[in-house]
Amino acid sequence: MVILREGLCPGLTSDIIAALKRNHVKTVVDLVASDLEDLARKCFLSYKTLVAIRRVLLAQYSAFPSNGADLYEELKVSTAILPTGNSKLDLLLDSGLYTGEVTEIAGTAGCGKTQVCQSIAVNVASSMKQGVCYIDTTGGVTGSRLLQLIQSKTEQEDEQISCLQRIEVFHVFCVYKLLDVLQDLRHSLSQQVVRSGEAMRLLVIDSVCAVIYPLLGGKQTEGMAAMNNLARELQTLARDYSLSVLVTNHITKDSTGRIRPALGRSWSFVPSTRILLCRQEGNTQSGYCTASLVKSPRQPSNLQVEVEIGLHGTLEESSTSTAFGS
Repeated sequence: MVILREGLCPGLTSDIIAALKRNHVKTVVDLVASDLEDLARKCFLSYKTLVAIRRVLLAQYSAFPSNGADLYEELKVSTAILPTGNSKLDLLLDSGLYTGEVTEIAGTAGCGKTQVCQSIAVNVASSMKQGVCYIDTTGGVTGSRLLQLIQSKTEQEDEQISCLQRIEVFHVFCVYKLLDVLQDLRHSLSQQVVRSGEAMRLLVIDSVCAVIYPLLGGKQTEGMAAMNNLARELQTLARDYSLSVLVTNHITKDSTGRIRPALGRSWSFVPSTRILLCRQEGNTQSGYCTASLVKSPRQPSNLQVEVEIGLHGTLEESSTSTAFGS
């Protein structure tokens, strides 16, 4: 709330401010929302002077209007869709991961979340030739595994090296270090845009739960504050730098026994899209997983596809139907 004061804009003198305050007009909002003719009479001030002051204040402190066509054109320029490398998963996600958004994959330990994330990261770096930042908080990412995934895409050594160079991996094991890495990333992205125009398109955090959970419990003050800071940082990176942010999460059960992603209601507003990943019942050794859409801004929820994870963690294109389950 901006308080009216002398020097705030030309023509706003101490005498005018005093007259306005005597009539309970103390802030910029109070002034621009007032009936100026009535206010001029009550304050014994010039109507033209008040109109001129309000015009300047509106120019300084109000947002300029945008029409729908301009917003749509801006959206087309800033939004990209990153294919995952698997047609079924792309079908579930309405063509792939969208930049400007946070997508979450939730599931139990060992269900394939890390394999899916690594396979998507390699596809973006190899097929799309875009930069990837992969933040590993569980120790599940290795250079040899990434190389295996890349070798499944191309046999050319120079292409394999180029792809590896596009994937920057950070190993962090506490939320405060994670926040430091994200702030450094934001700084480097801002410098990168000015210097070379090169764009990083995908940010992966595997997993957010691993660094947040140790701080939750008791009064939850520290953990909740860290989680809120992390949420703001991820949404800012996605929006301001046209990144697609992909995170993994654990699952938990609510009071009715239903399975849902962990970290509670506050975190549930962070991802635009949420996927629940689980191994097929009765066959934990199978490479087949069920991916269920829990939340999406574009697709109806509760859609399902069957995804096959190959020997080296690749997302395979199997011959089974790609139809949605109910």
